Amino acid sequence: KISHHHSSMMPEAMLASKSTSSSDKLSEEKVLDLFDEWNNALATEDPKEVAACYAKDAIFLPATSDTPRNTNDLIVDYYTDFLENKPQAVFKDGKITIGNDWAENAGVYEFTMGTDGSKATYRYSFVYVKDDDDQWKIAHHHSSLMPESMLKAGEQFKAIEKVLFGDKK
Repeated sequence: KISHHHSSMMPEAMLASKSTSSSDKLSEEKVLDLFDEWNNALATEDPKEVAACYAKDAIFLPATSDTPRNTNDLIVDYYTDFLENKPQAVFKDGKITIGNDWAENAGVYEFTMGTDGSKATYRYSFVYVKDDDDQWKIAHHHSSLMPESMLKAGEQFKAIEKVLFGDKK
């Protein structure tokens, strides 16, 4: 007699059934479209519209804030101030990597601030995943100043110190 019987699907089959089908898989063109969607959301000047580009459990590490933005409210808070500059980004250089259920777009973008025309160049990474509504969203976004600009700023600071304090410091 059989006292206990267990039957289940092999784990590989379960993973394959949850995986994005080839027709849903992102292309490089679609990843660039997702960048454009985010940039178009910036143009609305509505922080909630920009935050809607992010997954519900996203993490955003902006170059101009010490606070990791890991909730919708914190992402909205960041963009509330940032959008006052009327920023628009241009993809300058990068690499797109596409996995089964994710994609990464990492490289360099340049912002032009609509308020005064100033420009700022940053390194960035976006990781996209599908959300519960089967929409591609930003799960991870990191932006950082270009190292050369930070070094240049440091040299300028040292020159100012020398003028103010001479060689005493």
